[in-house]
Amino acid sequence: MDTADDEAARQRLVASLRERLDVSERTLAAIAAVPRHAFVPDRYRSRAYDDRPLPIGHEQTISAPHMVAVITDLLDLDSGDAVFEVGTGCGYHAAVVAEIVGPGNVYSVERVPALAEAARDRLDRLGYDVTVRAGDGRDAFAARPAFDAAYLTCAPADGVPDRIVDRVRTGGRIVAPVGREGAQRLVRLTVGEAGLNREDHGGVRFVPMR
Repeated sequence: MDTADDEAARQRLVASLRERLDVSERTLAAIAAVPRHAFVPDRYRSRAYDDRPLPIGHEQTISAPHMVAVITDLLDLDSGDAVFEVGTGCGYHAAVVAEIVGPGNVYSVERVPALAEAARDRLDRLGYDVTVRAGDGRDAFAARPAFDAAYLTCAPADGVPDRIVDRVRTGGRIVAPVGREGAQRLVRLTVGEAGLNREDHGGVRFVPMR
């Protein structure tokens, strides 16, 4: 249930992000629309709108809202874009992206089956039409047409795997933390005819991709 206190806390979070980040109003509106408290364990509800990661079990976390906003904004999405998410976690980031691209356009994979099942149920209960599967992001949704964009919520040590890059159409974007622990960078890759164009967007800290 979304209470008046939850709404007020969410609006304070969005106001803070607006002051600190160079992201679009569309991205901020998506953050404002998603009840983050519904994606965190009950014992963390009072901290749901703190701008920080929180544990969700299985040694995983829900990403800090500012990081969700930055990654979402870098994807440069349009309504109707098909988006591939590697690392569903609790489903929060998928919900934010779904607010922008619309129902049925987010495809997410989670390596921990229990998290995938819980996220699928949670997203459905909250009215988000997101396809969630348990499995390895390198193999998931391989039979689908190419995606318009993809993002990772876990950090591959040696760069985004080719099997994920190959899932994105020419002109599409991939946003991911890459590198080994202690030396991770957030990058945006644009898929071109002659290869990948890479932009570096600063140091980050994410759970390593396994």
